[in-house]
Amino acid sequence: MANSTKGIIGILTGGGDVPGLNPAIRAVTIRAIREGYKVIGIRKGWRGLIDIVRDKKANNSENFIELSEELVNKVGRTGGTFLHTSRVNPSKTSKDRIPTHLKDKYKEEVNDLTEEVLANLAFLKIDYLIPIGGDDTLSYGVRLYKEGFKVIAIPKTMDNDVPGTDYCIGFSTCITRTISLTHSLRTSAGSHERLLVLEVFGRYAGFTAILPTLAGAANRCVIPEYNFDMERLTELMIQDRFSNPSRYSVVLISEGASIAGEEMIFQDQVKDDYGHKKLGGIGDRVSEHLKQLSPKYNNSKPINVINQKLGYMVRCGDPDAIDSIVPMAFGNLALDLIIKGVHGRLITLRNGRYDNAPIDIVTSSKKLVDVDRYYNVDRLRPKYNSFEMQPLFLMTGL
Repeated sequence: MANSTKGIIGILTGGGDVPGLNPAIRAVTIRAIREGYKVIGIRKGWRGLIDIVRDKKANNSENFIELSEELVNKVGRTGGTFLHTSRVNPSKTSKDRIPTHLKDKYKEEVNDLTEEVLANLAFLKIDYLIPIGGDDTLSYGVRLYKEGFKVIAIPKTMDNDVPGTDYCIGFSTCITRTISLTHSLRTSAGSHERLLVLEVFGRYAGFTAILPTLAGAANRCVIPEYNFDMERLTELMIQDRFSNPSRYSVVLISEGASIAGEEMIFQDQVKDDYGHKKLGGIGDRVSEHLKQLSPKYNNSKPINVINQKLGYMVRCGDPDAIDSIVPMAFGNLALDLIIKGVHGRLITLRNGRYDNAPIDIVTSSKKLVDVDRYYNVDRLRPKYNSFEMQPLFLMTGL
């Protein structure tokens, strides 16, 4: 790698893919190169930083790549992340994930490879690191910052649950797609006069269910922040169906939602490196209950259910306008800080203005829907009030 006049910037993407990651990588790279920096793209998130073999003769092409304007321009308008991603947590690396060349050194069931990460960053001569990710990915960025490394974090997650910022890359496209797909599925629900149940990603925060409902995509929504009553949901949905000339109704189910008296539903009990079990299945559960309970509220006649998981359909493909503009701004804001010699910050969007905050805000709290302020627990839908002076996405504000 050629010498750089000002320094070397590393960039990586971690966690789930969302539209807007490639535009962010593009923004960082183009601005950095024009300011006299070199940019190294770390492949596969934090995984790339533990897999590196510190030997100049070694083939590390799977772990990092030098970025150029030509390369990032080709992918900057597309979805996903061309650097690829993972959910690896270097501070809690399981024995089976230890790279071959480190197996003799790390033999515990769970290992902290931060020493290797710091050594690999030094091997690459990286001066600043820009991780782009959600609260899990960025929490390890906080760890590196506390170890003395220069880190500037960019928030990304379709769940929009990173503390300290009103907006995270990927959220707008997720909401846009959820609204569009829900409206598309209405034709089937109306044709068959059914109840339509749509499960959406969102983990422990309900923003991806409540915002589309607020925009008119669904009659009701249930969110992780409130354990809902199944009888009440059934009653409301059948009322909605009866009042609809096409005889159908729609509910958006956040994957982390729970029926009162029951636990969250997980696809399996295996935990990832950040301690999370994979959510999924609440839509199936709600659908079963709706079909069983529907005769009680429909003159003893059962109503069939269309049950669909929107899943990766709302996080794939190209970014929308907001997820093209915000990543561009976030990337340039990160370079503004680097040029000023500032680090240990999280790039943010607050009250409609771009800003930055201390990076450890990421691990200081949980960002959830304020139920008392924004959610009607009796009607199982958003509250339609207090819009004046609120941020663009309303309940996502701090």
